[in-house]
Amino acid sequence: MLKLTFLGTSAGVPTKQRNVTALAIECLNPFLPSSKQNHSNQDKKSRPWLLIDCGEGTQQQLLHTKLSLHQLAAICITHVHGDHCYGLPGLLASAAMSGRRDPLTLIAPKAIATLLDALKLTTELYLPFAIDFIAIEDLLSKEGALKGMVTLNSDKQHQLLIDIHPLSHRVSSHGFGITQHISRRLLNTDKLTAEGIPAGVLWGQLQQGKDVITDDGRQLRSSEYVSNDVQRTRVVVAGDNDTPDCLSAAVVDTDLLVHEATYTHEVLTKIQTKNPEFDPMHSSAHLVGQFAQNMGIKNLVLTHFSARYQSFDNLNSSAPNMGHIRADAESVYQGSLWLAADFAQYMVTGAADLADSKEHEHVQYLGDARDYEQ
Repeated sequence: MLKLTFLGTSAGVPTKQRNVTALAIECLNPFLPSSKQNHSNQDKKSRPWLLIDCGEGTQQQLLHTKLSLHQLAAICITHVHGDHCYGLPGLLASAAMSGRRDPLTLIAPKAIATLLDALKLTTELYLPFAIDFIAIEDLLSKEGALKGMVTLNSDKQHQLLIDIHPLSHRVSSHGFGITQHISRRLLNTDKLTAEGIPAGVLWGQLQQGKDVITDDGRQLRSSEYVSNDVQRTRVVVAGDNDTPDCLSAAVVDTDLLVHEATYTHEVLTKIQTKNPEFDPMHSSAHLVGQFAQNMGIKNLVLTHFSARYQSFDNLNSSAPNMGHIRADAESVYQGSLWLAADFAQYMVTGAADLADSKEHEHVQYLGDARDYEQ
């Protein structure tokens, strides 16, 4: 299960309602005992999370959530434009002052390392924890199955894979595929009961992978009574990108696509026509919606909206607003569509392989993170 919290949804500059880009992704394990009744009760130490982009003010946004910088496992920066990375130095400094000591993985363009080195030199920025810096350029230069791949292990049963995909923008920009695998051993209790083996210590040992001997001398092999079940959840988060088709391979068997929709198609066309020498190289809601429809993506969240679009949703208003963005996408897309707002939360439960049925909805809107402030 992956829980998404949007910390910033504005493009370029913040507005009164929206901060610039940042997205938190919590990695929840629904099989832990404390999460069987309510995933929100899961021990915070077992809830690592990722930060995708870190625009200016991201650390301030985090104060309105329950997310802790101590459980932050990795930061992924899609590209070097300021609305996606200017908040990084401040966030790292705050993590240091809050007492973080564990290493932190940072996946980003090489220029981000240069930026941090300059800030350390000029501002005496001291970090008491190691930064495991992984340059995107180096990852993409690898050959074979490891090209563009990073593996993060929370524990033996909980693995996170991050794959990187080049996009099309004015600077090198990238999309991140986040795939969570959670494995568990399932004990065939019906078979044990049918064979007259009562519930007890032997059942637990078998489920742990141990071969056992019963009181009457029978040898039981764990492999004959235990099967492995793996839950897979995948989301794809794109940086700035004017060609959604760049993600054609990435979105196969994906539960959710998060993509920028900076403009409506009409506005984007006007901008490109007015100044042919400067293409902002962003997507319209129509362009992303058409891509999602063609690829059979069932769930789509649009974000990174131009400041010209106000946050209310009214298609009949003359003022540019979310209603126009929504209509632009819905004119070509028939799946489940959401327009992200700051602090909006979504739960992705990983059921892309299930039949298309309402009872199998695998992306759920949870509400506003600020509603749960303590």
